This record gives sequence, C-alpha cells and structure tokens, in this order.
Amino acid sequence: MPEPSAPAASELETLFRIANAVHSAFRAAMGSPEPSRNVAMGASGFPTAVVDRVAEAQVLATLEQERRPWNVLSEEIGYIDRGGKDVLVVDPVDGSHNALHGIPCVSVSLALGRERLSGIRAGVVQDLYTGRTYWATRGGGAFLEGVRLRTRPRRSGHELVLMNLGAHSAGRLREQTSRFRRVRALGCASLEMALVAEGAADAYLSDNVPASLNLRVTDIAAGCLLVGEAGGGVEKWGEGPLDAPLDIRERVPVLAWGDHGFADELNAGGR
Repeated sequence: MPEPSAPAASELETLFRIANAVHSAFRAAMGSPEPSRNVAMGASGFPTAVVDRVAEAQVLATLEQERRPWNVLSEEIGYIDRGGKDVLVVDPVDGSHNALHGIPCVSVSLALGRERLSGIRAGVVQDLYTGRTYWATRGGGAFLEGVRLRTRPRRSGHELVLMNLGAHSAGRLREQTSRFRRVRALGCASLEMALVAEGAADAYLSDNVPASLNLRVTDIAAGCLLVGEAGGGVEKWGEGPLDAPLDIRERVPVLAWGDHGFADELNAGGR
C-alpha cells in the first residue's frame, strides 16, 4: 500500500470542528433526563445509549455541513458508504461507561485515512470533559493544544502502565499488574494511548478473553497515529507490528509503548 499523503490543513480543521461539535452535543446529552437509556443495538454488538446516538449524529451532521464525502466507520452504526475514497474512523464516545457513571475520562476519537491503520493520515482525540485536544498527522508529529508531544524513556522502577482490567481481562495481562509500581485502568483506550504519546504513561496494554471483546480500529485508529508520531509504537501484543484493516469486525490485543526497550520486555511477557 502506498504511503498515505499528508492531510490538507482544511481536513484537520474539519476534524477539529467535528470534535468540537461532538463535545457540545455530549455535554447537552449528559444534561438530559435519560443519557444512559438504550435506543438501539450498535454495530459493535453492544447497546447504543442516547449519549452515543447523539454524538454520532453530530459527526454525520457536521460532515454534511462541511461537504466532506468521507465514508464513515463508527462503533455504533458500522460502515456508511458516502461515496468517497477516504474513511473517517470514529468512536463518538469512547469511555461511555465512564460517562454514564459520572467518571470524567471520556473522549471522541477521529481518524482519517484509507484501507488500514497504516493508511491513517490524521487523527484527533478530544477529552469530552476538559476539551483538551490531541492531534497528529502522518509525518507531521503529534500535539496537545499545539505543544509537540514526545514519549518518555523508561525509568526502571518508576513505570506507570495503563491496562484494561476486569472480569474479561486475559491472564497474561493480570500477570503484569504486580510487576510495576503504578498501574492504572482508566477505561478509555483512545485517551490512554494519548497519555502514552504525551509521556504521562510508559505503556498501555489491552487483552481480553474471549478475543471477541478485544479492541476495534474505532478505539485505536487515532491513538496509533498519536503514539507513532510522538516517537513510540503500537503492536499486536506479543505478535509484532499492528496494521489492522479498517473493519469493525477486526479485534486485537494492543500494546502501545513509548520506549522500544520496554516494548521488547512487555512483548516477551505477553508470549
């Protein structure tokens, strides 16, 4: 597959406007009487709540206003062919369980590209509570509020590792928890990957049993670009570089890392 071209400035501006529109719609929905009421079954196989539906509708409405013929791949509605060549990969409310329990760790994740994760050329992750906005462009770096991001080198004994933990977390993941002084489970993959890009965390690990509960490209497309452009990398944990197709049916265990030496160690422990 050819290298993706750099995004036009106007494309990135459209992603910013979509993120801001979703932020406004999210805040309004969270103030409504029933933000957690399920209104449909999403393409992911899980129920779609009012807050998810409102956010996703705002993505589509803004694309129409911007006159962008981008196709859409979303966690809730699946794939929409809008006649374009580019695909907007969307998780309209990443961390919706957090939102519905009043935990302020929630984002909108947007990534623009073609065919595979390696074809993503621009990504935006916005914190839907604070409005802090991360973005990256292929070959152009990763940023938070205009400040260039760099992952941090590992300091042995001082690692902070983010993980998904719970009833379905894989045994090899739970085995890692006692190895590090600080482990956090935030429940919002796109923001957790952004924190690795920012240098606030050393790594993010996610693996579930059954594998059908693993992450989708809608969860990680923007985060993969952020981490890579900040100097780190994202792998299919224990198996090597991750380059999944832009298909909501694909599920993957994820290792996002900031320091290559630390990645080698984590990969060895994940085999």
